[in-house]
Amino acid sequence: MRLDVVTVFPEYLDPLRHALLGKAIERGILGVGVHNLRDWAPGVHQAVDDSPYGGGPGMVMKPEVWGPALDDIAAAGIEGLGGATLDSAVPHLDNVRHDQKLGLAEESSYGASGSGAGTEDSDKPLLIIPTPAGEPFTQEMARELSHESHVVFACGRYEGIDQRVVDDAANRYRVREVSIGDYVLIGGEVAVLVIAEAVVRLIPGVLGNRKSHEEDSFSDGLLEGPSYTKPRVWRGLEVPEVLLSGNHALVDRWRRDQSLLRTAARRPDLLEGVELSARDREVLGR
Repeated sequence: MRLDVVTVFPEYLDPLRHALLGKAIERGILGVGVHNLRDWAPGVHQAVDDSPYGGGPGMVMKPEVWGPALDDIAAAGIEGLGGATLDSAVPHLDNVRHDQKLGLAEESSYGASGSGAGTEDSDKPLLIIPTPAGEPFTQEMARELSHESHVVFACGRYEGIDQRVVDDAANRYRVREVSIGDYVLIGGEVAVLVIAEAVVRLIPGVLGNRKSHEEDSFSDGLLEGPSYTKPRVWRGLEVPEVLLSGNHALVDRWRRDQSLLRTAARRPDLLEGVELSARDREVLGR
């Protein structure tokens, strides 16, 4: 997968080089390009915004800067523009041994043949514009995006990007405006970090254990239950006895029960979309 991010604050995206994303870059599973929008801005001051037509507070990002930037990135494709690709922050010397152990080498090209969108435009890169006015970002969307081969993020600032940029980009991209929550951020960079982490971790070979994401919150429509590790007793608090029983069926049922109870307490709305068994309903007191 190739990720390209256009922003006026390239240093904001440095976390994309760290931890599991950094390992994915080293393994050739992920390529990341971060581009300074001002590189396409003419003039001494390299202005990227101007006052809005019709009046009002704030500034709007200019189409004559965004247009060429998105044109060039689309034209470069998954090969990326020269000089913009990030390296991993810290070399992970166990990568080769770890990949061999998990048998993941053959999966490093996952998604390279194109997205799973299944539409006539699937050969176009996907452009994601983070905005509070976009469609809600969900775990299901993250799974869908993990099959893309080339995703471009346009980080807006101020009062946003001129709408004509979004409209025109549809000639070269599949465009999605996406919101990570019902609140307003200073810019789109933080949203990109959220979306990128949620998506990239689902690509085979990024996580050491596939079940790590198969059992995540929202993967089965429920919140994930509590987790425990050693020591068995800590500050007078004990690990639930069932987790020490060695009975996998009992452990699975306990985890399901805990997931149901946590969801009912914190996000009862999610239960409306979950198929409940008779035992599930008994646990919930229904």
